[in-house]
Amino acid sequence: MGSERSPGVWTLLLGLAALPRLSDGGCVEAGKCCQGRAMNCTTQGWRMDRVYGTCFCDQACGLTGDCCFDYSQACPARACIVGEWSHWSGCADPCTPTIRVRRRQVVQEPENGGDHCPTLEEKAGCLDYFTSQGMECAQSHVTAFITTFEYNKSRRRRALSPNWATEKEDPGYCVEFQVKSLSPDCLKESRPHARWMQYLREGYTVCVACQHPAMNIRNHRCYGDGRNANGLLHWEAVGNPQCQGTWKKVKEVESCSCPSVHSFIFT
Repeated sequence: MGSERSPGVWTLLLGLAALPRLSDGGCVEAGKCCQGRAMNCTTQGWRMDRVYGTCFCDQACGLTGDCCFDYSQACPARACIVGEWSHWSGCADPCTPTIRVRRRQVVQEPENGGDHCPTLEEKAGCLDYFTSQGMECAQSHVTAFITTFEYNKSRRRRALSPNWATEKEDPGYCVEFQVKSLSPDCLKESRPHARWMQYLREGYTVCVACQHPAMNIRNHRCYGDGRNANGLLHWEAVGNPQCQGTWKKVKEVESCSCPSVHSFIFT
């Protein structure tokens, strides 16, 4: 008698057996995976919130919370993939502080909630004292225009002009300055190509190299290098005219020996 079930239990078991069985369903079984918001990209199955019914297999379901339980399996997230940076372009305009540009292309667009593409274009300041025909600019800049030493690696070299005083390229020189003042805009700069400006600080000694592309043909000097000057000199960061200040010349040496973050070039 102990093994016998009461009529009420049997009735309950038979009733449960008669209920339709809920299949797992899902995106994989339905073979669906849609981009964007697609109202017809649905199937019947368990949702991620453990509710059974209509669930979605489109890219927007992650935001609305109605994805099928296996959405991530059927539609794996793919992050954006970009190519290598192009070479830096030349200066946009000669003879004036301006910009140069480099770009990269999207190799794979992001899918199914994958990471978005990073920036595809960067701009940086530059200054070229020679026209595209190789002629020296007429004006003489008094302010020292400076940029990061990294720019020197990609700066376009020009052929020696017939007016160049020697047949060999001048190796250049380095000038050490003590920064006396600078505008607050230097410290606020956060653009990737301009973060070098954040390392300019009052009281710090910085090294600024003068090399062939920025030299005056006739005297082999860079504009604003403070030759024969004893007082305060003005400088400006190419790429952000609001980042400027004054410094005092310490000495001129053959080559720069400052840490990389405090090494710049005349441009």
